[in-house]
Amino acid sequence: MKVEIVQLGAAILRKNAKKISNFNAPKLIALIDDLLSTLENSKGVGIAAPQINHSYCVLIIASKPTTRYSNAPVMKPVVMINPSFKTLSDQQQKDWEGCLSIPGIRALVSRHQHILVNYQDRKGHVQQLELNGFIARIFQHEYDHLQGLVYLDRVENNKDIISETEFFKLTKDK
Repeated sequence: MKVEIVQLGAAILRKNAKKISNFNAPKLIALIDDLLSTLENSKGVGIAAPQINHSYCVLIIASKPTTRYSNAPVMKPVVMINPSFKTLSDQQQKDWEGCLSIPGIRALVSRHQHILVNYQDRKGHVQQLELNGFIARIFQHEYDHLQGLVYLDRVENNKDIISETEFFKLTKDK
């Protein structure tokens, strides 16, 4: 079932999400199912629990080419509970981001290019995943939602914010 995606201005997008401790809770299973179906029915490449009005440390990254991200690499959905990360290099890159909670806008955001993510899977088992490039960007974007941040908070210059219409004109020939 697709649920409504919370939009910028909703208080929940500015809260620190709560850690999950009960991995057998029916509410957690339902939350993950709602996140997966909402992401599948959107044109996004990731989603975090606060975006569907649940302040819990759960996010999904699922890269695939879409009309919003035509050059995205293919990656099956990965559910990450209580994630954290560390950078594996100082290299950062500025690139375009958008958000399902902030429709119609794109902005240039600097992100780490090589990170190591620690998280728990659906059963509570600790996992590690090394991420690079666009997929590392997706993770950091979604992780920000768990910290009460949105990508616009990371924009260095307001001139780096454009309408999605202008973004598609800029990237049409790339």
